[in-house]
Amino acid sequence: MRILGIDPGLNTTGYGVLDIVEGRPQLVEAGIVRGKSRGSVTARVKEIYTGVADVITSLNPDVLALEKLYAHYDRPTTAILMGHARGVICLAAAEADIAVEDYAATQVKKTLTGNGRAPKAQMQRAIQLELGLSSAPEPADVADALAIAFCHFCVALGSAGGLLEST
Repeated sequence: MRILGIDPGLNTTGYGVLDIVEGRPQLVEAGIVRGKSRGSVTARVKEIYTGVADVITSLNPDVLALEKLYAHYDRPTTAILMGHARGVICLAAAEADIAVEDYAATQVKKTLTGNGRAPKAQMQRAIQLELGLSSAPEPADVADALAIAFCHFCVALGSAGGLLEST
């Protein structure tokens, strides 16, 4: 199984691809898709769509794991803008006939660390340890995308729940 995890954002969308080999996740590739067009939401969503579609075409994942939309009552505009990014990501997956699985940020954090409110540094360290990486993934968007893919791996195996509780 090949899992593409995506941490959506209008400025920086992180992605990470894991292959499941002998029951363990292995890093294939990770990076970012950047919306370079400042000020133009239309141009940025097109750049995100094109970048994600290219990742899907070149890496051929079986499933796309995506962070669920979260709306904080103090920042509804952020959720609306994030919805644009998620929409074009879902479109790219649909056009490639790839299933999309949604995960709440708190579920991803709890799966990886046992703490649904784990800070970014803890998440980076946890994914570094889980994947046996020499350093923590940078930027944090990449670590988040890998964590989302890892969460899907755990859910697919039915083994979610605090794999690295103390990092």
